[in-house]
Amino acid sequence: MPRETVTALYFAAIVALGGFLFGFDATVISGVIGFVRVEFDLNDWQVGLVVGAPTLAGILAAVTVGPLADLIGRKRMLQILAAVYTVSAIFSALAPDFLSLVLARAIGGFAFGSLGLAPIYISETSPARHRGFMVSVNQFNIVIGFSAAYFANYFLLQLSQSPADWVGALAIDRETWRWMLGIEAVPAVGYFLLLFLVPESPRWLFIKQRQDEARRVLARVTVAAQLEDALEEITRSTADAARKLRTRIALLKRPAIRLPLILGLIVGIAQQASGINAVYFYAPTIFEQSGVGTDAAFAQAIWIGLINIVFTLAAMALMDRLGRKPLLMAGLCGVIVSMSISAYGFSQATYRLDPQAVAALSETIDGERLGRLAGVTFDSDVAFKSALRAEIGDGAFKAHEAALLQAATRVDARLILIGILGFVASFAFSLGPVMWVLLPEIFPNAVRAVAMAVVGFFNSLVSFGVQFLFPVGLTHIGSAGTFITYACLSLVALFLVARLLPETKGRSLEQLEAEFAARA
Repeated sequence: MPRETVTALYFAAIVALGGFLFGFDATVISGVIGFVRVEFDLNDWQVGLVVGAPTLAGILAAVTVGPLADLIGRKRMLQILAAVYTVSAIFSALAPDFLSLVLARAIGGFAFGSLGLAPIYISETSPARHRGFMVSVNQFNIVIGFSAAYFANYFLLQLSQSPADWVGALAIDRETWRWMLGIEAVPAVGYFLLLFLVPESPRWLFIKQRQDEARRVLARVTVAAQLEDALEEITRSTADAARKLRTRIALLKRPAIRLPLILGLIVGIAQQASGINAVYFYAPTIFEQSGVGTDAAFAQAIWIGLINIVFTLAAMALMDRLGRKPLLMAGLCGVIVSMSISAYGFSQATYRLDPQAVAALSETIDGERLGRLAGVTFDSDVAFKSALRAEIGDGAFKAHEAALLQAATRVDARLILIGILGFVASFAFSLGPVMWVLLPEIFPNAVRAVAMAVVGFFNSLVSFGVQFLFPVGLTHIGSAGTFITYACLSLVALFLVARLLPETKGRSLEQLEAEFAARA
């Protein structure tokens, strides 16, 4: 591998650590939900807001980070976002009440802008033949962050049950969820410092008329024999990119931009409408619905992280060989099948509390009230949970939901586990990494940041909707209804991708710009 390619990969690896922080920040809440739901006595809507608060703030970040990066530079903007991650982690760990926790997590949501900005930087510093792989490094770091959060949550949960004196001294046993949220500050500080080692994007430097600096940076990541051609292409394509923000927004109305924008919106919305963030952010909750109990639910969540890593690596290896569209098609088919399997598994479940289970649970729950449900069989989780709330009260139900489901659920938990892990594998092989490779490729230099901000806005909006509504969905339409909804939405996405999306692998950003303009 040429020295210049190694250098580009080095820069990509550092910048992509923002993906790790996003993955960790987004997923660590999965282990916190059960604790804060009881501590702050939260209802379904409030739980959804705690989980979705960063994504809600991320909607604003999606439409501001790109333009700000155009103004002050990709590198400086990434450093600001790293600092925001740090502040959010500390404030979240110290939150005294529900509103403070929502605000602290919303602060972290502004840093979610790194999710779209990192691929922009990497695509602007990577050689065309390796761009798919290098941009995928960001997605790989996201899934590493997911896995790290699941492992950290499980480790802290087990540690909280230790009788060691130092565990009590550090309040890990009493404030487990605060440690889960606060530990993120460590990698956030590391990311901030490492960003000092990367240069500014050469394409941004060209836009700002800093050609000498741009040439020096480009020479570090471009093979010498190709340098002059690359300079000529970039000079030509960035000629209009230095325009004011209002002018660049107006460029989105051009016929040449219409198709890339439509494609970006289809893929961006499909990525979240698949239900991925319901699975990532509520993983232990989902597994608790199958009756495996809290400890086993946290342990099974680790499998999500591991599957994510394996299939993201597979996508990275095949991205520049097979192309973007085949991976999307295969992955969406897998998403549809896997979500349907999960929905079928939950639809076959029954729920019944035997007298022995009632007796065991009576040590912590009012046995007389709970006994009224002994021997009664329910055919849906919605009916069972509704009956429990009516008998023992909402507070007792929230505090003991996992134990009640573990005692009452009759379901093929292996089928549900297979469905969920199959879904994660399918997503990690397709929608996860492909979207962030595809978006910087299909938008011209002059509008790339602005166009990605538009797609990021709708991506974040749908993501928030999924996160916010998932607890409500479990209560009102049940697990089966929720998962089959995601399968149907993914079926629509499959049809649109098959019909409209062209292949983009192996072409320079400037070549792709010319091809889309020719199709207008």
